[in-house]
Amino acid sequence: MTPQPGARHDGGPTRQRAGGEDRRDRSRPEPPPPLAAPVADSHCHLDIADGPGGRWLPVEDAVARAAAVGVPRIVQIGCDLPGARWAVRAAEEHPALVAGVALHPNEVPVLAAAGGLDAALAEIDRLAGSSPRVRAVGETGLDHFRTGEEGWKVQEDGFRAHIALAKKHGKALAIHDRDAHDDVLRVLAEEGAPERVLMHCFSGDAEMARECVRRGYYLSFAGTVTFKNAAPLREALAEVPLGRILVETDAPYLAPTPHRGRPNASYLVPLTVRCMAEVKGVSEEAMCAAVAEATEAVFGTW
Repeated sequence: MTPQPGARHDGGPTRQRAGGEDRRDRSRPEPPPPLAAPVADSHCHLDIADGPGGRWLPVEDAVARAAAVGVPRIVQIGCDLPGARWAVRAAEEHPALVAGVALHPNEVPVLAAAGGLDAALAEIDRLAGSSPRVRAVGETGLDHFRTGEEGWKVQEDGFRAHIALAKKHGKALAIHDRDAHDDVLRVLAEEGAPERVLMHCFSGDAEMARECVRRGYYLSFAGTVTFKNAAPLREALAEVPLGRILVETDAPYLAPTPHRGRPNASYLVPLTVRCMAEVKGVSEEAMCAAVAEATEAVFGTW
């Protein structure tokens, strides 16, 4: 598959030389040893370039590399209209993929300012019901880091609209939550959460993890859990029952240690799974089995 929507890069600041040159190592890491049992990458962006310079890992290549290390399935997430349409097409063309469709929280205020939010939400509504390969409405939610206070009201309205769509279509709700933990939980309580809620790239503390578990939500952990400075995130993971844990890349962002800052891809999932198993004090086999079961509980089989 060749069509790739315009490159987006919101994975963090780029370290640059005085002349603007990216100093990071953008080469692709070597694959880790295969997992003891298969798991799925529950959140990936194959339509987004891997960083400055606009390089992509083609779908066929991404799928083959991931399958070779025990990651034979990928949830492809679309974050704007071009990305959502692409996610549906990709999932229909590639059996290893299923799709999530939504307007990213930072996209919502932009569309609202341009007068196009209602039409965009109508298109997400159509896409969510367009194919059995669409398994989630997301990523949606709140982002108080990249959107200023002036955009929080419309962002919240967009989140509420996505919650309604997940319930309408019987899809899982994949949530983006950045610096907005209390408000995300508040809106979910006010609207009534769908049957299946997944906190994508969980970033809360142990207390929030316990609250999400109490509410019956699932929590997905990305490469961030492997970072040296992420002790609070590992403490949160320790609080989550095995049956509620998923793993993801959020690729091309958030490559796990020891490849932090380099392009991420689904074939690096084993590094995160092994860290998670260590935190939980279980074998790699047990971690894989639990993640696989939780992934199917959220997204179904494929």
